[in-house]
Amino acid sequence: MALITDPDNLLDSSIDNGSSNVFINTSSLTIKLVPGVGGLVAQDGVTIKAIYSFIKEQIKNDPNGKNLAAFDNPLSPITDEFFELINGWKWADSTTEQTIRRGGWIVRNLSGQVTEHWAGTAILNAESDDQIYFDLGSGAEDFTFEGNTAEAIQVISDPNGDGDYADGYDLSSNVTAYNRQQGQLYSATSSVAIGETSLLAPKLFTFSLGTGDDLNISASDADIASNAPYTGMSITFYDSAQSRTIGSTTADFGVIIDGNNGSKQEIYEFVQWSLRQSNDQDGGAGSLFGNVMPELLEFVGSTLKTVSATNYQGGGSGVYIDNFNALDTNDLSFADSAGQELAFPFVAAGKLIFNTNLINDSDAVFRVYFSDGVTAGNEFGESGALLVDDNSGTDLSGSINGLTEIDFDFDYDGSTQGGRVIGQDVNVTGIAIGLETGQYVKTTATISRSNSNVISFVSAVERQYQNPA
Repeated sequence: MALITDPDNLLDSSIDNGSSNVFINTSSLTIKLVPGVGGLVAQDGVTIKAIYSFIKEQIKNDPNGKNLAAFDNPLSPITDEFFELINGWKWADSTTEQTIRRGGWIVRNLSGQVTEHWAGTAILNAESDDQIYFDLGSGAEDFTFEGNTAEAIQVISDPNGDGDYADGYDLSSNVTAYNRQQGQLYSATSSVAIGETSLLAPKLFTFSLGTGDDLNISASDADIASNAPYTGMSITFYDSAQSRTIGSTTADFGVIIDGNNGSKQEIYEFVQWSLRQSNDQDGGAGSLFGNVMPELLEFVGSTLKTVSATNYQGGGSGVYIDNFNALDTNDLSFADSAGQELAFPFVAAGKLIFNTNLINDSDAVFRVYFSDGVTAGNEFGESGALLVDDNSGTDLSGSINGLTEIDFDFDYDGSTQGGRVIGQDVNVTGIAIGLETGQYVKTTATISRSNSNVISFVSAVERQYQNPA
C-alpha cells in the first residue's frame, strides 16, 4: 500500500471492534488508528492532515450516530504539518502515534495547558532497510520503521501542564539523527546543524541521511569484537589537551585512538564498529555510548583522515591516532584542536628480501649503507661508510633470524644523515652474509619516494665454510 493522504480512505465504526481503521471514542475522548484494516499500513501510515480532514467530515455528517457535534472539537490546525489536540482529546495509544505521518502536534488538557509536544520529522535518502535512530540528548532511540520514515517524536512531557518539567522532560533544544549500518557509509545530521533553533516550531523537520557501500570495510562485526588487532584498540576522550608531535609540529588533540599497530583500514573498521555499539566505548575515565559518539575518521582516496569532533569531556576537538602501523605513515592526516590538518613528512617504506640460503643460516646478518649522496668518506667502500638509519633513527642492520622479509622505513623528507639532501632518492648498497649456508652477497638499490621499495639479497649456497671445531 502507500501513505494515506485522502480522508476518503479512512473509516470510523460505531463500536471498537477492529472493523475500521479509525475509532473515535467519545467516552474517553480518544482517537484510535487501527493499522492492517481498510488499507492502512503501519509502516506507510496516514498524514495528520488527512486525519484532521476526516474528523471534520465525521463531525459534520455523523455517519455512526455518535452525535460528535455535541462534543468539543478534537483537533485545531496550526499549519499543514502541525496540529493541536485540544479540549482533553488524545491519541488512543502508541500505535496510533506511530502511525501518524508528516506532522507534529501539541496535546492540551481540558484547562488548555500543554502536556505533550511532538515534533514531526521526515527522513530522506535512506535505503529501505536502513534503521535510522535519533538522540534527543538522553540516548539513542530507533525510529519505529526503517528507511525514509516520517514519524513524530515526543520532545516535551509535562503531565500536569504547569510548565515545570520536573514531572516530565523538555528535550526540545536539538535532535541528532543517525544512519549507521554495518558495511555502509555513515551519515548524521541534527536540527541545529540544519539551522533550527529548537524543535518547537510548527513544521516538519527534514533530515537527509544518505548512505552507500563502504569499500573500506571488509571485517565482520564478530571478527572485530573478538580478534586482534581490533581487541587491543581503543578510543579515549580527554578532559585536557593531549600533545603530539607530527614532523616538526607539536599540536594538541582531545580524542586519541589507539591503533594497536593495526593498518589504517583495521583502525577505521574498529572505529566504525565502535560507533554502532550501544554501550560505553570511551576507553578513558568518561562514559559515552558508541552509537551517539561523533564521527572520528573518514577516507579521502587512500588517505585516512581524522575529523574534528565534539568532545563531551572538553579536552579539545582534535583527533589523533597513536600506535598505527608505520607502513601507513604517509596515508594519514590529523585534524588538531586548532582546526589545522597535519601530516607527517613523507616516510619511504619497503622490504628487505632474503633467499633461502640466508633464511636457513642462523648466523646470517645484513647491513645497508649509503652508496652516494653523503659527504666524502661516508659511502660504501670507504672506512667511514655510514649505515642507513630508518625513520626512528635505528641502523638498517641486524640478524636475519630466519625471516623471508623484513619491513623498513626511511625519513625521506626529513633525514639529513651524513649530509644527505632531504627529498631526494637514496642510492644504497646492502650486504648480507651467513656462515653455514649463506655466502657473502652485495646488492644495490634505490630508496625512492614510495611505499614499495625493495632491497633483495640473493646469496649463493656456502660449500666451503669450515666451522671451527
